[in-house]
Amino acid sequence: MKLQGKTAIITGGGRDIGRACAIRLAEEGANVAINYFSSSEGADSAVAEITAAGGKAFALQGDLNTQEGVDALVGKAVADFGSVDILVNNTGGLIARKKISEMSLEHWNAVMDLNLTSTFLMVKACLEHMTTGTIVNLASQAGRDGGGPGSVAYATSKGAVMTMTRGLAKELGPNIRVNALCPGMIDTDFHNVHTKPEVRTFVENASPVKRQGLPVDIANLVLFLACDDSAFITGANVDINGGMLFS
Repeated sequence: MKLQGKTAIITGGGRDIGRACAIRLAEEGANVAINYFSSSEGADSAVAEITAAGGKAFALQGDLNTQEGVDALVGKAVADFGSVDILVNNTGGLIARKKISEMSLEHWNAVMDLNLTSTFLMVKACLEHMTTGTIVNLASQAGRDGGGPGSVAYATSKGAVMTMTRGLAKELGPNIRVNALCPGMIDTDFHNVHTKPEVRTFVENASPVKRQGLPVDIANLVLFLACDDSAFITGANVDINGGMLFS
């Protein structure tokens, strides 16, 4: 197993991409600490699935925009498993589509906190317990192309995550590698809520692979970046979009 004995923290692990990452890393031997905010059913079922297969995992509710939520998650991971070796920063979201002309400062700050500040807080807290390891951030194709209508704040926050990834790779190397993913259209609740069905159909038909991505597609790439198979990769923002954008 590629991650035997390692401890992985997955933020936003109660559904979709985060849940798939938790299960995939556990399949390769990692002890998994799952954070969730409201998706308790998905987080608890992931823990049940992992433990039934002989792995170790726990789920903890917490708001990672707060120091208290971050400290509780990292502290329990270290107390239960003894270390932090892998951090997957998956917490994030669009919240709502708003053009700049209709956007309040409160909305702007909320999006930045959800996608960017939470990543900063988690990295800082985990570094107190990491001497070696990997960090994988979830950015977005929106960070490259500016996103769809009403997503300037979201795209800006994800672009900042991409820049943070590059800076952290320089700052934390050689012992800690830091990479990010830039997913395109993935079949998740994010798009169920924020993307019209006809837009999703258009993307499917326009994509060279003729489908939307699946959470497991993202989880497989997270696993690659989290393990030694990618030992010479750091500071990369890896596109995973079925060929809809080449960077």
